[in-house]
Amino acid sequence: MSSLDIPSLSAEQLRRIKLAGRITGQVGGAVAGLTAVSAWILLRQAADARRVIPMAEAPPPRGDGVYGAKFPGKPLSLCILGDSTAAGYGVHRPRETPGALFATGISRRLHRPVRLHRLAVVGSISAGLPWQVDAALEHRPDLAVIFIGGNDVTHASGRPAAVRHLADAVRRLRESDCKVVVGTCPDLGAIKPIKPPLRWLARRWSRQLAALQTVAVVEAGGRTVSLGNLLGPMFEADPGRMYSSDRFHPSAEGYARAAAVMMPTVLAALGEDDRVAGVPGLLAEGVRTLPEAADEAVRAPGTEVSPTRVNGRDRGPAGRWAQLRRHPWFGEPRHWFGSRSTGDGAVRYTPEDHQVG
Repeated sequence: MSSLDIPSLSAEQLRRIKLAGRITGQVGGAVAGLTAVSAWILLRQAADARRVIPMAEAPPPRGDGVYGAKFPGKPLSLCILGDSTAAGYGVHRPRETPGALFATGISRRLHRPVRLHRLAVVGSISAGLPWQVDAALEHRPDLAVIFIGGNDVTHASGRPAAVRHLADAVRRLRESDCKVVVGTCPDLGAIKPIKPPLRWLARRWSRQLAALQTVAVVEAGGRTVSLGNLLGPMFEADPGRMYSSDRFHPSAEGYARAAAVMMPTVLAALGEDDRVAGVPGLLAEGVRTLPEAADEAVRAPGTEVSPTRVNGRDRGPAGRWAQLRRHPWFGEPRHWFGSRSTGDGAVRYTPEDHQVG
């Protein structure tokens, strides 16, 4: 466009344009200033949280070995992969670790021995899963339980790469005919040492990663259980009991409760599903597209997402079908996982219920 095509501007119009320019510059400077201040606040909060939450000083106890040796038959091979949560950081006895809890529960439910291999590494991010899977495959696993994601959030790892590593891990395990159950990224916004606004961002990042993990795991043939802030209310009500001394990792009872929530999904993956339609015990179920199921699971902690078929097909116009299930837990009259019935008909779970066989 030539200068002859530009209409002439009045003095008033020129004044308004100059004023708008000054205002735009001031607003842009203010936004940049707020962004810089916000970044400084977040960095300061992250540093404060690191000071409050102590670094791992010693590895958690190992629980490797055979559980339920009194039962006949070939031991089921169970591998635990992931990060410090999977390893059981924060407890002091092998029987209190998640791997030992799952091995004990499976052994008692199936009346067969279980050989546990704990391959989880404290501090691991999803990029560390390939090496753990390499080690797991040497044991010819029948079942793998994975907890991963929290460190990907705290280390600001790229979500696409983290999800890709998890999907590859599940796919490799499934190709070896190993069943896989994944506890998705917990809600780090529930951790007390993390203060707002960092807490709000941590919650958002955790939920986004958990939803992406759900889609990737189910696409690869595994099952997920959304952890989210599942234990949040109990942790808030009794943090001294539910948290370990670092106020970041669960205590022995915290791990026992989390494992109890995942146990129905673990048994279902092994083909031991006692959830029969019409029988009390299944709180809710439904079929959704996988992205819809992932979104609902993130918003309803304790929800299982697994692949399913509709009219004989695993995919519809909007993609893969997925099954949503939510299970009763803590106080429901269940009899798996070494449960102990009380006088009021409820079931209580304690670390003492889970012993090495």
